[in-house]
Amino acid sequence: MANITKKVSWTSRGDDAGGGEGTPLLNGSEEVRYTRQLSGVGGMFHIGRLSTVDLEEDVTSDEEARPTKSQRYGSVSTYPGSLQDSPKGRPEEIPHNEKLLSLKFESLDYDSSENQLFLEEERRMSYLGFRCLEISRWVICGLIGFLTGLIACCIDIAVEKLAGVKYFVVKQNIEKFTEVGGLSISLILWAVLNSSLVMVGAITVAFIEPIAAGSGIPQIKCYLNGVKIPRVVRLKTLVVKVFGVICSVAGGLAVGKEGPMIHSGAVVAAGVSQGRSTSLKKDFKIFEYFRRDTEKRDFVSAGAAAGVSAAFGAPVGGVLFSLEEGASFWNQMLTWRIFFASMISTFTLNFFLSIYNNKPGDLSSPGLINFGRFESDVRTCLCPCLCGLLGALFNKLNYWLTIFRIRYVHRPCLQVMEAMLVAAVTATVSFSMIYFSNDCQPLGPDQSEDYQLQLFCADGEYNSMATTFFNTPERSVRSLFHNPPGSYNPGTLGMFTVTYFFLACWTYGLAVSAGVFIPSLLIGAAWGRLFGILLPTVTIWADPGKYALIGAAAQLGGIVRMTLSLTVIMVEATGNVTYGLPIMLVLMTAKIVGDYFVEGLYDIHIKLQSVPFLHWEAPATSHWLTAREVMGAPVICFNRLEKVGTIVDILSNTSTNHNGFPVVVPVAASDEPGKICGLILRSQLIVLLKHKVFVELARSRLTQRKLQLKDFRDAYPRFPPIQSIHVSQDERDCMMDLSEFMNPTPYTVPQETSLPRVFKLFRALGLRHLVVVDHDNRVVGLVTRKDLARYHLGKHGLEELQLAQT
Repeated sequence: MANITKKVSWTSRGDDAGGGEGTPLLNGSEEVRYTRQLSGVGGMFHIGRLSTVDLEEDVTSDEEARPTKSQRYGSVSTYPGSLQDSPKGRPEEIPHNEKLLSLKFESLDYDSSENQLFLEEERRMSYLGFRCLEISRWVICGLIGFLTGLIACCIDIAVEKLAGVKYFVVKQNIEKFTEVGGLSISLILWAVLNSSLVMVGAITVAFIEPIAAGSGIPQIKCYLNGVKIPRVVRLKTLVVKVFGVICSVAGGLAVGKEGPMIHSGAVVAAGVSQGRSTSLKKDFKIFEYFRRDTEKRDFVSAGAAAGVSAAFGAPVGGVLFSLEEGASFWNQMLTWRIFFASMISTFTLNFFLSIYNNKPGDLSSPGLINFGRFESDVRTCLCPCLCGLLGALFNKLNYWLTIFRIRYVHRPCLQVMEAMLVAAVTATVSFSMIYFSNDCQPLGPDQSEDYQLQLFCADGEYNSMATTFFNTPERSVRSLFHNPPGSYNPGTLGMFTVTYFFLACWTYGLAVSAGVFIPSLLIGAAWGRLFGILLPTVTIWADPGKYALIGAAAQLGGIVRMTLSLTVIMVEATGNVTYGLPIMLVLMTAKIVGDYFVEGLYDIHIKLQSVPFLHWEAPATSHWLTAREVMGAPVICFNRLEKVGTIVDILSNTSTNHNGFPVVVPVAASDEPGKICGLILRSQLIVLLKHKVFVELARSRLTQRKLQLKDFRDAYPRFPPIQSIHVSQDERDCMMDLSEFMNPTPYTVPQETSLPRVFKLFRALGLRHLVVVDHDNRVVGLVTRKDLARYHLGKHGLEELQLAQT
């Protein structure tokens, strides 16, 4: 990758007097300026664009640095089959910036191809066959829930064992040197243990599977949205994720293991539903019918919900999480299957944890996070505006830090060193806070912490600051919730809140497997309890533990901007529905306040990865844009009966990487586009070429082989590259009949269709390609995900993102 100078500026089309690129209506049509005065609105709405991208190469002008629409899509100049060599099939790599849209992400095929093979299979299937498929879906969901709960149990036990050994060794060392001096040795021991564990986890992530870094929730949201994130649901990712999160949490970082559980559940679902492992090259010859993106998407939704359920003991909250945060498709039967997977996940986790804890009859523990029961009602709630402000501050600071990491800490060795540095600093700050704290509390039967440090406190007392720092984050949350009034003084909680806030902000985004759920809950619980202590204690409902609960929910909502699902998760985790109303009020207000300043944390990281993510609605003020103005044109089309050599040449061209090709019926005039009669995918063409499905010719004596859908499912999801398929010169002269394999009823829109209508159709149906036709049903363009995702509402009106190979 070339070294890049860092100048990226923005202007609007209406102010572009220098003849910059406009959005062409059709190939060869004149440029149009998109400056519109809206009635009743005082301002002007513009489409903005990247005006300057300077590269340290031979690019010397703005026009050279910015690809034309034909270059963006790597198109050809003629309609069917004739390929044109483009001097710039793809744009140069340019600086990573949230104002860019990456071309490296492909879409998933959520739309079913109803070709002749599919219809024949459906006709052959009996009623009993359909019932067996439905039973198989329930069986798969049960397996997803069971395995996700089992993985959650293993993570929980491993973290508790490793952290227990670490805290026991450090506690013994501190007690040894408290009287005789030399506590610096205890500090070094603590820092070394933390750094060692984090180093192992960071090396695993940075060098083996970088996609396993973080919580994985942004990646799963993108997958369910229809974006193919490379390696996000592979077995290796799951192994690295589980191992990495154990090291991260046991290493004392300000992270939690609940977020990665959602990613782990999604990976389990993607693997189980396919009945095979492509990584292990093992095919169990089961669940073959579900080997397509549409079916896998539904099971991944169930896996994500099972992960939430295992983490919080909230089956209903898991279902709502998948609906609110990820799923782009939903129906009633899918809801019940996801709920079933969530229930099985919670039951499995609680069953094995009860056996591990020698309480085989006790299945009441609600997941990894046991908030405990709050029996009294809550009559007031925290100031919700503070929740949104703190969440916005957290997200903004993390946004700047992530930009810094992208630019300067992108090498694996640097990422490992940064993770070790954060671990050492976290241990040093924690030790210093405990050392200088004089908040001594009497020991009592109500304290829930396991590793109480006496340090310089009198006999029969313990250091209150150590309760929050010298424990796993989950145990610290429970202490803030349930320790009796008077267990913390305001100074301790204030110092801890500020310190842990910045540590958590620094930690999220490291090259380690880690989530932000528990750090957010811990920060909110600390300042929530502080708020409860500072209130006049003249009423029975001023219990600081209850305010800690409300504050925890508010802080998490202010960071990730979840509302309904988070409310249900908190209610299920506490076992008291009376907390639903105050939690909902706080979460709604926190989201409104936070959204005014900055987006949610997951949305920020999705944007920083330049993912073509489609939100629920099209950008406002975009009704005056039409399909003709946003589509890619011209389009590579195939005839119904196409020459094999032409297909191979188009698929092999490195300047294009199209995945969908309209199939047309040529008209009399060769220079005019043909009439649409179907759509065929790159993956289907590759399978056809691999199996030599060619039409018989008189001189070649090649016969057309009969394929079934099983041949396409066996190749899914890792279709071979076109370079691996050998086609002889004689075979290049053969013909391929696409009639049986193409989708004969692709979705089409007239070229005058408005952008919001195109967006709604594309988003609701989970499309990958939308063909644009004229009044004679001739193909004039093709709308893909990137065509729609590049338009967004910015500070200066409707803006257009620059497409880049980042």
